[in-house]
Amino acid sequence: MRYSVITINFNNQEGLRRTVESVVQQTCTDYEYIVIDGASTDGSREVIGEYDSKIDYWVSEKDRGIYHAMNKGVAQAHGDYCLFMNSGDTFHDSRVLERVTHVAATEDVIVGRVVIDGHGHTISPPPEGELTLYHLYAGAIPHQGSFIRTALLRKYPYDETLKISSDWKFFVQTLIIDNCSVRFIDEPVACYDMGGISATHPDLMRAEKDEVLATLFPPRVLADYRQMKLSECLTQKLTPRLRVNYGIDRILYRIGRLLLKLRQT
Repeated sequence: MRYSVITINFNNQEGLRRTVESVVQQTCTDYEYIVIDGASTDGSREVIGEYDSKIDYWVSEKDRGIYHAMNKGVAQAHGDYCLFMNSGDTFHDSRVLERVTHVAATEDVIVGRVVIDGHGHTISPPPEGELTLYHLYAGAIPHQGSFIRTALLRKYPYDETLKISSDWKFFVQTLIIDNCSVRFIDEPVACYDMGGISATHPDLMRAEKDEVLATLFPPRVLADYRQMKLSECLTQKLTPRLRVNYGIDRILYRIGRLLLKLRQT
């Protein structure tokens, strides 16, 4: 199995260097490396030049945004799976590709864990059980941890009219509407750059998600999901208060013991 690791960059010299170094240090060598730079003026091109011998394809030219750049990267890919490790994001360690290869997965999308801090906490943890629309409605699948079949990315190119959530739309279209196969693996793949546009513009992310959902699903379907999300948010707000003010843990424990006794009689 061969991978195409793709890095998108625009005026992020320091982040680009961290990303490139994490890619070229991989112990598995069965991958190609593609860097798409948007005509940066901050020294990023010089960083690419330093690693020219380890990069299979690179270009530095103006583009129409991050998703246009990602589609350009896919157009150059020859691997079975693509992984987007954009500037600032890094592989978790040097043996990531080696470990993923040993998993020997055959699904359309393979998703590992993406770490957000030094304590092993992850962004968008995998669903409990089967992936459902609600998991994507309430959260996301991080592209930094996702190995996606190259053929699938060519069939569903990223929507270049969106600024921040086209990768999320891609997963809704492929994994939910078209029921493409997905496998979640308990392997740390990437370390997430919290300074990226997705992390710093949550309002734009929510607005674009709502726009995508309104395009893909009828209002009567979305109404249920909005209600579910509202209920979840209220529960998250109320639970700490109930625990502090009413000792809900003790109450639930007593109810549980009572139910157990009733079942045994």
